[in-house]
Parts: sequence; structure tokens; C-alpha cells
Amino acid sequence: MKFSTKLTVAALAACVAAVPASAQMRRNIRVVGSSTVYPFTKAVAERFARANPGIPAPIVESTGTGAGAKLFCAGVGAAHPDILDASRRIKLSEFKQCAANGVSQITEIQVGLDGLSLATAKGGPLRNVSLRDIYMAIAKTPFGKPNTAKTWKDVNGSLPATPIRVYGPPTTSGTRSSLEDLILEPACAANPAMAAMKKANEAKYNQICKGVREDGGYVNAGENDNLIVQKLEANPGTVGIFGYSYLEENANRLSGVAINGVAPTGASISSFKYPGSRALYIYVKNAHLKAIPGIRQFAAEYAKETTFGPRGYLLQYGLIASPDASRKRAAAFATTMTPMNAAGLK
Repeated sequence: MKFSTKLTVAALAACVAAVPASAQMRRNIRVVGSSTVYPFTKAVAERFARANPGIPAPIVESTGTGAGAKLFCAGVGAAHPDILDASRRIKLSEFKQCAANGVSQITEIQVGLDGLSLATAKGGPLRNVSLRDIYMAIAKTPFGKPNTAKTWKDVNGSLPATPIRVYGPPTTSGTRSSLEDLILEPACAANPAMAAMKKANEAKYNQICKGVREDGGYVNAGENDNLIVQKLEANPGTVGIFGYSYLEENANRLSGVAINGVAPTGASISSFKYPGSRALYIYVKNAHLKAIPGIRQFAAEYAKETTFGPRGYLLQYGLIASPDASRKRAAAFATTMTPMNAAGLK
């Protein structure tokens, strides 16, 4: 027994020594992930810091959902983030990667809704497009053929002869996943040949239906959505793709582009009439609840009706309140920290 105790102490000492001093000492809540969710989490963090002066202010980083998930799922311990912001649900592959690295219990909290918005500078010629128009404009190989369209008129004769130049999110972004899943794939899958291909060769189907052109028609604008706003103003006639909050925040500078005749508004997003409507999430690493002070309180602040409800303060930042049932479920999870399972993940 004596030998075993000494061995255990020695092993623990070795483990502690292997952890960087900065990681051992961290007491701040650390949040990484979506640039879309970032302004909401930043606002919650500021409110939380004022209400809890004895707890260090949270650190919130805009890394993109995909890059944030890699950091979040890399392991348990102070060297790894506590919370993930996500502009889409966590993927099954990410959930499995978390589990493989010991992140076995995660609480999923839906914090509101957002609309994947298309926008132009004020007075831009593009006012309304269909899902098919967008697919034909920015897909790398629409319906399996090289994309030769140079102007919006090339994809639809009723659209203006404005050069196709779309500033959008990179592959690490949850907004990019939303673009692929909510806009591009539905337009592509409407083609019977593509629907048949999905059954026969899903990898090729995904390449055709979700691949984005790389010849300048689509420009990877990085994770800084404010940069896209600047690009639109500096380059009249161009189109940007980002979360609705950035469109609303810059309503005096930008105009939303309707999709299938439905403009991006709070009402059209909350009713899911707008094709780009999507849910936003935070994911909490349950193993950190006791080690890092304030995580439960932070999640509770996010889930308050006064935060993300129909009259919550996050609405002024562009968040759209979730339906009643979703908000009640989120508030319950923020209290119980019930771990999620893989059911329904893709």
C-alpha cells in the first residue's frame, strides 16, 4: 500500500509538472468559436463580469465554429477552452473527436436564431435571387459542369449583368457549413440526377452540391465579418454572406438580398420562412464545471429570458429569439447541465 501511494503521488507530480504554469493557473472562463455568435457571447461576458466582480472576466475568441471545435475537443484541462460558440450544431465527427480526447460530457444550449444573410451596399442592383441562382453563381461545378458564369445575368436572364463577386466565410466557419447545407445543397438536390447521385456516390454528390468556386467568383473573406461589410462598401455590386446581426447592425450602409422572394428580417427568420434561418448554440465542457469558477453562472446568464428572450438585451445585437419551447429547454439544460448524446448529429 505504501509503495502504491508513493507511486500515485509521483505520477500526479509528473502530470502537474508537464502542464504549463499558465494553464495550471487559469481561472478565466475561455470561450472559442463562431464569429456569428461572438458578439452575443461578448455581450453576455461583459454583463457576467459586472455581476460577478470576484470572478475574472471571461476570455472570448472569434475563431470560427470549425476551428473552435478543434480547440474545444482537443482535451480536458485548463489548457483547453471551456465553452464553444457555434453557428451550427456540432458535427458527429466533432462529437466523436471530443470523446476520443476525453471530452465525454458536453451540454448543448441553443441560444437563439440567426439568418444566413446575403447583402449588398445600399443601392446595389441585386435585390432578389432564388436558391438556384445562388448555387449557379458560386458553385464550383454546378450540376457537375465547370462554372463559366461571369455575371448574375449569366445564371438568370432576369438578373442584372453585374459581375459575380461574393465575399463569404471560409471552410472553418459554421456560416460556411450553413451556406452549404441551407442554400447550396437544397438547390442542387432539387435536380433528379443529383438526388440519384447522393444514393450512389455521396462523396461525389457533396463535391458537386457543396463545392464553392475558386476562380474569384467567391472570395474567402476570413472570420472577420466586419471586413466583409467594408468590402461591400468599397466594391459596389459585390455581395456578402454573413449572419443577420451584421446586416442589422449596418442597416444604414447595407441592403439585404431577398431569397426566393423573402427578405432577411427578424420576423422571417423567427418563422423560418427565410431560407437561411438557423439555430445558434453554445457547448459547455462539463468536466470543467468545478475547476473553472463561474461556468454555471455564465451559462445561466446566457439562458435568462432577459438575455435571449423576446425582450432580452441580446436582441439589440441582432439575435433572434428562439420559439418558447426551445428557450425553456435551453434554460433547463443551463441549470441541469444535462450531457447531450449523438442522436440527430450528422
